[in-house]
Amino acid sequence: MLKYLLKMSLLHQPEHVDDDNVLVATLDSVKVLLQLLKAINFRECGIIFATEKGLKVTVEDSKSIQASAFISEDVFETYTLNAEEVVFKINLNVLKECLNSMSSSNYIALKISYKGYGDSLRLIMSQGSSITGCSIKTMEPEQMLDFHTGTLNIINKVMLRSEYLKEVFNELDPMAEYVEFILSPNTPYFRLSTHSIGGDCRVDIPKDCDMIESFQCTSLTAAKYKLSHIKPSCKPLSLSQKVSISTDERGLLCFQYMIRIENYNGYIEYYCTPIVDSYDD
Repeated sequence: MLKYLLKMSLLHQPEHVDDDNVLVATLDSVKVLLQLLKAINFRECGIIFATEKGLKVTVEDSKSIQASAFISEDVFETYTLNAEEVVFKINLNVLKECLNSMSSSNYIALKISYKGYGDSLRLIMSQGSSITGCSIKTMEPEQMLDFHTGTLNIINKVMLRSEYLKEVFNELDPMAEYVEFILSPNTPYFRLSTHSIGGDCRVDIPKDCDMIESFQCTSLTAAKYKLSHIKPSCKPLSLSQKVSISTDERGLLCFQYMIRIENYNGYIEYYCTPIVDSYDD
């Protein structure tokens, strides 16, 4: 009943309030957006894309790593977009702080509105009779790389439970500068290895072991990545149940996380470019 009343407090506002907005969206729980933002917030600012399919928040660093969190249109209680696409840059730390201000309860309804280019993003959060609002300055978005590989370019793909991958990452040498990923249709199948002054660390994962749910490898690929670039990919593991790891012929590494927050499904993608290609058959 409380959850229903919270939704009504935001949805039943005068219609003229939203007439001049290009984007208006409501969620019955602020926790969904907050948890997804925390999982990709390895940089201060991010870019928000609004399309008819929903919201995407993207963070990029040095044109080498990129993370995107997706909230589909059907997750929102209401979702109105009066433009083909809306794009703006925003300080994610400030956005998280605003959402955190009332995150002690799961039953906090959230309304997001945006009037268009140059305007601020407005948030209204409602809990019982308490209503909190804030306005966050938006910025001009810069051009981001299109890392999307497409299914035709993927040559190797492995799906496993997130908790197992988290354990594997914990076994790697944190002092190492690089980590090498090997995927192969033959032995060693899936290998992660590091090298540092402390010694070598290698983790082999057989394709038929319990932690692997799906193994689709057509050719041998091996590439090295900065360990500092891989570390941000660990954040979404705590929220996800499963993670898919894929590579293309260039060695571009992609993590795809299936997120479940309360009764809602979310989705996160994380791309990492290789530093050194060892070999690629």
